[in-house]
Amino acid sequence: MTAQITLGPDRNLSYISCCTKHKASNFRARVENLSLNASPFNRKLRFKVSCSIKEREIENVAGKNRIFNGSEVNDLLEEDISDGEVGLEWDWPPWQNLPQRYKLIGTTSLAFVVCNMDKVNLSVAIIPMSHQFGWNASVAGLVQSSFFWGYALSQLPGGWLAKIFGGRKVLQVGVLVWSLATTFVPILAGFMPGLVFSRILVGIGEGVSPSAATDMIARLIPIGERSRAVSFVFSGLSVGSVLGLLFAPPLIKNYGWGSVFYIFGILGVAWFLGFQFVQEDQAPLSAASLSWPQSDPRSKSSNSSLEELRTSLRDVPWKEFFKSKAVWAMIYAHFCGSWGHYTCLSWLPTYFSEELNLDLTEAAWVSVLPPLASIFVTSIASQLADNLISKGVETTVVRKICQTIAFVSPATCMILSSLDLGLSPWEVVAILTGGLALSSFALSGLYCTHQDISPEYASILLGITNTVGAIPGIVGVALTGYLFDSTHSWGISLFAPSIFFYLTGTIVWLTLASSKPQTFEKSD
Repeated sequence: MTAQITLGPDRNLSYISCCTKHKASNFRARVENLSLNASPFNRKLRFKVSCSIKEREIENVAGKNRIFNGSEVNDLLEEDISDGEVGLEWDWPPWQNLPQRYKLIGTTSLAFVVCNMDKVNLSVAIIPMSHQFGWNASVAGLVQSSFFWGYALSQLPGGWLAKIFGGRKVLQVGVLVWSLATTFVPILAGFMPGLVFSRILVGIGEGVSPSAATDMIARLIPIGERSRAVSFVFSGLSVGSVLGLLFAPPLIKNYGWGSVFYIFGILGVAWFLGFQFVQEDQAPLSAASLSWPQSDPRSKSSNSSLEELRTSLRDVPWKEFFKSKAVWAMIYAHFCGSWGHYTCLSWLPTYFSEELNLDLTEAAWVSVLPPLASIFVTSIASQLADNLISKGVETTVVRKICQTIAFVSPATCMILSSLDLGLSPWEVVAILTGGLALSSFALSGLYCTHQDISPEYASILLGITNTVGAIPGIVGVALTGYLFDSTHSWGISLFAPSIFFYLTGTIVWLTLASSKPQTFEKSD
């Protein structure tokens, strides 16, 4: 039953209307000494009334929301029910009744926010650090690329460990490692080997996270929600870039460049502590809805997990992976997308600072625009992809469309920015922002394909492609600095290699990519 109380102009009770789906219900209400402190614009108080124990059980099973909107009850509200009782229940906090898998996905996305905050902080801090320690662009590029050494090394182990122990445990350890390593950067900055090592540890911690998240999505999220889940989790990277680029400049200006590493590192430790209170669903989704017969890592004892750890390397069908054209398409597409993403992530603040003659804060704020626009594009792309699939469009076609947009758009915009078209600096910023934002369509293209073709091995497949995808972070970021020192041209050092890889990646993706499920059964 739903009862509605309407207030008169004097905020006293005017009348009660009620309705019920149950014909046997008898409802009598008596209200004594009722006064409601409601705003002039909120005169209605709605709530659910269960008129009998049986009806309340029916309402609970149906899982309907109980609503209590509008105002505060100061005095006594008494209702006399002939065959039951009135129950007023608050649904607070609002996420209380969300399925546990949504809560887990939400906190995982938050981990990715912290992840990119700890990744981009050096992109901003590298400017005052270079001035303090006398680094040229080549040395600065070496320092920034050291993160990707650890990132590349941890991809395959991360995917492997996620499959054995579950993505949740691997993600927790990864966040703790990169957060603690981040706090040590200011301490070791004057000692180059120590600084490089600390950034390698940050890369190792962050490197296991994509595979861990992919494992959780494959285990927890049904196919019909997968594009949105992947987009929501990985869009945390764009949010982290925005927040990192927004907060780093004022922190550096007011407290020194070391403050961004201390504060952002502490945020990661806080996330680690808070994540201990987030539980998984007690009953995992059916294998049918997930499209593969999964095993639950939570049900394994430590001894069985260690035993599987010792034997799993030979059980993984490595040879079958590399026989698949679809896997090779994912590998090359990941490499191409990462080249453009990592080089721009590392060098855009410096590029904007020099091209637009902006100070540190202004350059960082301009660098926020591409990831900020990416958040908006990601939400559109994920909805579009899931809607197309739900309407019967073949999954492979949807993934190819999304990834083609993700490659062709930034390539086109970089070509326009590189040519001498008489564009003003701010027009170049607008063009680059649009192109890099549209590259977020990859979250509904490439990044869903690992789970599409094999949810069972999704974390390992992402580990393989992400290992190759980390190479541009090592080579591309350092090479960009070296080329700029040699040519003093951003068009040659930053944009030309990215354009090449975006266009060739499009050709390979359209030719070889597929989202059809594959068993990867070992051949005798």
